[in-house]
Amino acid sequence: MRLRSPWHAHLPAGDTSPAERLADALAGDILAEKLDAGDRLPAHRDLAWQLGIGVGSVTRAYAMLERRGLVRSVRGRGTFVASRPGGSGRMLDLSANMPPPMFSDRALARTLSRLARTVDPALFNVYPPVAGHIEHRRIMSHWLAELGVDLPPERLLLASGAQQALGVALAAARPAASAIVTEELTYPGMLTLIRQAGIGAHGVGMDRHGMRPDSLERALHGQAPGRCIVYVTPTMHNPTTATMDHARRQDIARLCRDHDALIIEDDVYDCARDDSLPPLVTLAPERTFYVSSLSKTLSPGLRIGTLVPPAAFMEAAQGALLNSSLMIAPLSYAMMAQWMQDGTAASVRRALRGEAKRRRELALRMMGPYLTPPSYDAFHAWMPLGMEQAVRFAALAKAHDVMVTPYQPFMVEPGRAMQAGIRLSLGPATLPDLTEALRRLRRLCGERANSVT
Repeated sequence: MRLRSPWHAHLPAGDTSPAERLADALAGDILAEKLDAGDRLPAHRDLAWQLGIGVGSVTRAYAMLERRGLVRSVRGRGTFVASRPGGSGRMLDLSANMPPPMFSDRALARTLSRLARTVDPALFNVYPPVAGHIEHRRIMSHWLAELGVDLPPERLLLASGAQQALGVALAAARPAASAIVTEELTYPGMLTLIRQAGIGAHGVGMDRHGMRPDSLERALHGQAPGRCIVYVTPTMHNPTTATMDHARRQDIARLCRDHDALIIEDDVYDCARDDSLPPLVTLAPERTFYVSSLSKTLSPGLRIGTLVPPAAFMEAAQGALLNSSLMIAPLSYAMMAQWMQDGTAASVRRALRGEAKRRRELALRMMGPYLTPPSYDAFHAWMPLGMEQAVRFAALAKAHDVMVTPYQPFMVEPGRAMQAGIRLSLGPATLPDLTEALRRLRRLCGERANSVT
């Protein structure tokens, strides 16, 4: 005889689907420890009847909870609350900046089974065109149009992830520029590419809206008469989470136009159309290299990036892409096409944004006074600290089995940044582990605030 579930079933009101509301209700009770590890969840049909929803909604809700690491299913027995996060001695990693897994084993198996019946063998038997198959560029063009970047597929180049797209943009722009200007803290992968290219990099000041126009203008004046490249992340800046408002985006585009600077726009965190936050490529298309990716907004394993170069740099970008000697795996192409055409990708993108919002709210609830409140939904948060404080805090967190990322890898000019702090990556850990990691960090913050220095 099966044990009765101790959960007091309830379905919050809201405008999301019944599955999402049910998953949120259960997640809240599990994280609030109203349910214990090993407690059984109600049977699918019983819960569906009790709440007046479809059995499929219960199944989807349980699958969401399993992906978040909150429950586990046992064949023939039911679904149970997962074990509590590990105690001391097990490292909880908040250093890897990626979204949580959203594709279950069953979903991946269904996709692969479908592809086995429908995939075009030609994808695997010949080298793809340099810019990617035109069919896949059309699919990606439609995907970007949903984000507010409406460009013909012929303008798009497909790359093996955003890192390659950034490298191609830099290689194409490099002959026309003598220096690169970027935020004083920026993406370490781009810093590596800049150093490999042997081009001088200069960091400019930031505020809560990202790159400051006055600081950018001084930097562009300082590089005259040479032409500059401005590398910038307008939405959910890595690591500080700053997001430019509409006025700031217009100011940055205007300054680049006034000084004839080229722009490399890193837009990998953009996950929904928002006309109040237009990508720079829509404000200054004649000088902007636009970079997007599926890794941050769909799945880390789907290494497909997009580069939209200015029309005058298309030939140079295609040549740089060819010389980079990296091809997108044919299976990745096929999976991208399948998911985008059958609606899976759009559904996962929406689900990921909802998950990002939940994790952001969790982080703010547990560590609000110590964080810069992110104004956009993505999977990292920024804890501002002084330089020495950040180094000490990262070491202390590691001693308490929490791995975080201090500011040093993000510095353009070591020792010259006005901002410092700790980046917390909220995506890869399961929700119980994330909750435990944040609890440990909050305790360390409290101890630091109460200590006598």
